Amino acid sequence: MFSNGGFVQLLVKKIYEWKRTEQRRYTLGFFAMGNACSNNLGIPPAKGPHAVGCTDFMMDHTAQGSFFRLYYPCQETEKVEKPDWIPCREYFNGLADFMKINRTLSERIFNYLFGSFKIPAYLDAPIKSTGKCPVVIFSHGLGAFRTLYSAICSELASQGFIVASVEHRDMSASATYYFREKTEEEKASKTLPKPAGSEADSLVKEWMYYRALQHGESEFDLRNKQVKQRANECILALDKLIEINSGTPVQNVLHTQFDWSTLKGSMDLCRIAVIGHSFGGGTVIEALCKEVKFKCGVALDAWMFPINDEVFPRVKQPILFINSEKFQWAGNISRMRKLDSAVIPRKMITIRGTVHQSFPDFTFLTGNWIGKLMKLKGEIDPELAIDLSNKATLAFLQQHLGLEKNFNQWDPLIDGKDENLIPGTNITVPQSAI
Repeated sequence: MFSNGGFVQLLVKKIYEWKRTEQRRYTLGFFAMGNACSNNLGIPPAKGPHAVGCTDFMMDHTAQGSFFRLYYPCQETEKVEKPDWIPCREYFNGLADFMKINRTLSERIFNYLFGSFKIPAYLDAPIKSTGKCPVVIFSHGLGAFRTLYSAICSELASQGFIVASVEHRDMSASATYYFREKTEEEKASKTLPKPAGSEADSLVKEWMYYRALQHGESEFDLRNKQVKQRANECILALDKLIEINSGTPVQNVLHTQFDWSTLKGSMDLCRIAVIGHSFGGGTVIEALCKEVKFKCGVALDAWMFPINDEVFPRVKQPILFINSEKFQWAGNISRMRKLDSAVIPRKMITIRGTVHQSFPDFTFLTGNWIGKLMKLKGEIDPELAIDLSNKATLAFLQQHLGLEKNFNQWDPLIDGKDENLIPGTNITVPQSAI
């Protein structure tokens, strides 16, 4: 499962194994203390000219509704707080379930290692008027959720984009939630706690956790069904943003301080892209096939297994594949190559010294030793790696969304022209496999 895009699996498993022995408890405490006390650990702040705000949105309280974290250019503020990177304990539980290990122990480990970190964005800060912003829909990887790619999403927002990071309800996330109507018995109960963030007293928060592959079940059938739902959820999030941009009044099921009416007319709906990592990278391809409003896509270390072959010739938009050096294999690259075109721009670069986990935020939140042991860090500095990825992404978006920015200064990166980049791939793919 780890090789198929579940980037948190090895982390939890290794720590859990350590924790089970007395000798290694000291080692874990040493590393964890280093994590908690180091001033060098933390999600790097965005580098663009705009401060970044974020807020959560849920339209339609059911599992079929849309749920995402929105990142956007915001007004400068000192009083607004930054949100926790892991929103609440249920997400720790979800990570534990994903690994089929004890929730209580795992929650303590995760909370100790990562519970103090904040997202580099201001919660519910007022939006900054910067003209019409291009739009990005972001899709997370297997076992992740909406907050775990904040370094990427915040950087895009700081450069003038509005970014919706979708939390998928296909049971590929470690955890997510929705609301259901209370039963009559629950309505009569005075002891039932009121769910935080519910729109009304008639709703109850319902958690949805990762669905493991069942014995004898076809993995392709499950993942193919999921990737189709994921693409539909990306499209649904875009549809909600289009409604919001038009000034249509929307009702956020969650209690937030953000004024959604201020987003009216803020988005450039002729300039929309879709980006994702791992399973989210495969979701990018599926979403491009389904929705022509997406003008281009960026697939970060994409997992191509879940996609039907019939999808490839139906994708007409430009695509940039940004791969890690250590994750890819010939069969996966050969499926990317099925999208090669003599007419439509299709680019691929590989970042030297990177691993699959060089894209999510975990890579910034562990010390060097433990990070490399858990394969959360590669040989390259993680901030340099994400900087190269972000700059190549911005240059590609400028080219194919027709932006009038200065991102073209990074055009050479798209062709792999940097000492830390490989043009194309480091993987040898037999021609017969393409």
